[in-house]
Amino acid sequence: VLKAIKNIETIIAPALVGMEVSKQQEIDKKMIELDGTQNKSRLGANAVLSVSMATCRSAAKSSVIPLFLYLRQFVRKENIPPKIPTPMFNVVNGGKHAEDNLDFQEFLVIPASSKTFEEGLQIGTNIYKSLKDILKQNNMSTLTGDEGGFSPKLPTNHEVFTILKQAITATSLRVGFDIFFGIDVAANSFYENKQYHMRDRAQGLSAKDMISYYEELNKTNRLLYLEDPLSEDDWDGWSELSSKISQETIIVGDDLTVTNPYRLQMALDKKAITGIIIKPNQIGTVMETLAVVEVAREAGLKITVSHRSGESNDDFIADFAVGVSADYAKFGAPARGERVAKYNRLLQIEKQLKELKI
Repeated sequence: VLKAIKNIETIIAPALVGMEVSKQQEIDKKMIELDGTQNKSRLGANAVLSVSMATCRSAAKSSVIPLFLYLRQFVRKENIPPKIPTPMFNVVNGGKHAEDNLDFQEFLVIPASSKTFEEGLQIGTNIYKSLKDILKQNNMSTLTGDEGGFSPKLPTNHEVFTILKQAITATSLRVGFDIFFGIDVAANSFYENKQYHMRDRAQGLSAKDMISYYEELNKTNRLLYLEDPLSEDDWDGWSELSSKISQETIIVGDDLTVTNPYRLQMALDKKAITGIIIKPNQIGTVMETLAVVEVAREAGLKITVSHRSGESNDDFIADFAVGVSADYAKFGAPARGERVAKYNRLLQIEKQLKELKI
């Protein structure tokens, strides 16, 4: 953090002072030139992005319009009205976001897209509370991981779905109608020596074995969303998986694409994905992030705007998700201040959209 602040004060600020705050493209371009690297390694994405976001906020305030509407000017708006994305709630944490309890990083519950955001948030909160009760009844830990989801120790990843179904049934909701399942596998974290090592199987698995595992998992749990199911360089595996289950399940790249236009184009060429995670911190400026969104939308991908695991209470990302009319928003569990801040902002925007009759 201190290095980022120093870079802003000594390098970025002197170059930008005097520029008009409404010139977002020019300001972002100037910072990209100042950094001079492909991955913002000189100044750091934290330094560059914070200035880019602050510029956007300042210009929106100066224009006296909500941030999400200000962002709309940079988006191709043909037949794409602003909308509140469907929330994805990370209710069980594993992998690197918890303490060696599960292999998969996130187990998600996703309200039906026909629900309003307020209804979806209520559904997510009710399931979260119900899940906590189920864990207590089974003498399991209710400690939470980095993103607010619970982190129980279970013998297999598959058993999480059994507990989730119990929690959902207790709220009188129906899996496959009111609520759907998703997983962020983060397969890189258990991929070693060209094999996948997870607690569900005694032996290491090949890409073909993993694909068969996902097909089986999909049959029993009707997955709507599957993120980073294979290693980021296993392009053939991604293409095969996508060809087999993408008709009913969104195959999503995060580690695979890292909000990078070159990685995205490779994924499109290989027909590896049907959805993409968008994280401004992965690329470094607001305008570069918007450019990736446009490419993804033109390709017909489902767009999920995501927070990061180490978050602050800043809610810029909520306005961004609405501004680009994202399909989904992934902001963690309906718990902890840095996650709830985003959900509260989406509630406010939903009310504003109703008042503006948009």
